[in-house]
Amino acid sequence: MNTFFIADPHFGHNAIIRYANRPFGSVDEMNQVILENWNRVVLPEDEIFVLGDFAVSVELDVIKSIIASLNGHKILVLGNHDRLISFSWWQKESGFQEVSRFPLLFNEFYILSHEPLYMNAAMPYLNIFGHVHANDIYRDISPHGFCVSIERLNYTPISLTEIKERVKNM
Repeated sequence: MNTFFIADPHFGHNAIIRYANRPFGSVDEMNQVILENWNRVVLPEDEIFVLGDFAVSVELDVIKSIIASLNGHKILVLGNHDRLISFSWWQKESGFQEVSRFPLLFNEFYILSHEPLYMNAAMPYLNIFGHVHANDIYRDISPHGFCVSIERLNYTPISLTEIKERVKNM
């Protein structure tokens, strides 16, 4: 089993194509590419953390269908757009194995959050985050942070192994 991360897929969100300058002609094309990339790297037995903004402007049945079509044991840290849907729906009906309103501590070292957290040099953690899309104010990698916004990862989940390697080699 491998562990993967991704943030900000925004399934169903037509305006994100323009807002984040995504290279897709339609929301259907975007959804399909993300789904195919996800299932190409994430196996059914793998674990994948979605660090927020899973779907926007989509009916709940469609969200459930998308979740069911994606490989892996899926864990969601709610993003600002996910909070538009009730927390109880995400917990009970969405198909995610676990849902959190708050950042998670993973393997006692990785802080998983939707938005980047303040980290200083004395902190022994690495914050894996999304939310910032391709905003160049934020670096892809720093000594205490790693951005997994989908635009920075060619619309494909990234493995914990690759994150460790990139941080080590920065």
